[in-house]
Amino acid sequence: MNSNQTHLTVSRILDVPAKDVFEVLTLPARHHEFDGSDTVRAADDSERITASGQKFVMNMHREAMGGDYRIHNFVTAYDENKMIAWKPAPEQDGAAPEGPLGWEWLYELKPQGADSTEVSLTYDWSDVTDQKLLEQVGFPAIPEKDLEESLNLLAAAVTKP
Repeated sequence: MNSNQTHLTVSRILDVPAKDVFEVLTLPARHHEFDGSDTVRAADDSERITASGQKFVMNMHREAMGGDYRIHNFVTAYDENKMIAWKPAPEQDGAAPEGPLGWEWLYELKPQGADSTEVSLTYDWSDVTDQKLLEQVGFPAIPEKDLEESLNLLAAAVTKP
């Protein structure tokens, strides 16, 4: 991988309308269903995301992070049925973070007719400027194959009754 690379993007066509995909993406309680990295356990928040500027909290697990932890996600983009993004920040010693640390998850939806949607998932760490954090995390912390698995799982989650 290019050491200057600051993001990964994967795309997939889902055979469902964009509104159905967006409905799953905006409900944190369902995020564990489409997490290809197998780190998301459950949402603390059950409210639907409805606007940029909101925050939702997730319970996570990753051995590299010391096991169980909580992450606060700051919603950075919201365009109904088209785009949603958030920047995470882990809790520090049980305290809520003041703001995100710079990496972002972005889902973009492009209708491909009435019942089909191209979904792009971008994992972007271009705003991470803390050199210590860059070295500690070793971006990309989530490999491209896990992003692709997230879209596969999203396809399954969206078509669940």
